[in-house]
Amino acid sequence: MPKATRPPAKSKPPARRAARRSARRPVPPLSARTADPLALYELAVQGPEAEIDFVTRTFRRLRERPLRVLREDFCGTAISACEFVRRHEDNRATALDLHRPTLAWGREHNVAALPAAARSRIELIPCDVLMPPARATNVDAVLAMNFSYWLFKSRDALRAYFASVRASLADDGVLFMDTYGGWESMKLQTERRRLKGFRYVWEQEAYDPITGDLTCHIHFEFHKGPPLRRAFTYRWRLWTLPEILDLLAEAGLRNVTVYWEGDDGKGGGNGVFRPRKVGEACAAFIAYITAEK
Repeated sequence: MPKATRPPAKSKPPARRAARRSARRPVPPLSARTADPLALYELAVQGPEAEIDFVTRTFRRLRERPLRVLREDFCGTAISACEFVRRHEDNRATALDLHRPTLAWGREHNVAALPAAARSRIELIPCDVLMPPARATNVDAVLAMNFSYWLFKSRDALRAYFASVRASLADDGVLFMDTYGGWESMKLQTERRRLKGFRYVWEQEAYDPITGDLTCHIHFEFHKGPPLRRAFTYRWRLWTLPEILDLLAEAGLRNVTVYWEGDDGKGGGNGVFRPRKVGEACAAFIAYITAEK
């Protein structure tokens, strides 16, 4: 499975960012028969430039040194790890995921697109993030982005993941995560967003308020012909921020910080995330979290 998508929320990637991605990777006329779901996913969902901007800038502010060794958990196509190694000749990355076909796609399309020197500094590893190999430990930073850690549905399981990350970090390492919430996160809804050549559709199909179980789908619609329905499906537990913060602390991580997104003045997010101790009662929000070893 690829990494999970951002849901409909206050924060949406700026249009200019999506335009840059579309310009870099032109999309031919598409249909449900010819479309590559992983390529559409990257165009519609992921913003590796902005993500790595935040991670590298925040790590330098916390540690007063550059980030050089990164691990991307639940990496999917490893586009963020590839962006990281592209940026500096001393940057190295490992990327972990259980789904071998998606990793193979990432090697063919993302790793292969790197300069030769950068390709030698990244490794995509098929494995369980709870049992990373030794070569994926002692890292400066671990990324657990796009809510994929929500596949752990019990407190014990999520705490065990956080403890495993802590053991994998260097002595001054930092875990980077994102999360979303607000009352719309529990709402059964469908959101459509138009992109070049197709529409991205996020559906929150089911939510159980007793267990927190949340089922979501990504569909793609085209100018002509039938849609590509349920290209990706996610069955998560909807974790709240207080639960996540408590479990990070219980796993031994410290200095846990929430980075709240600013408002663009039009009811949306402005893409600028700053440390906050008090949030806002938004219908929907996205936030980053850092936790230090």
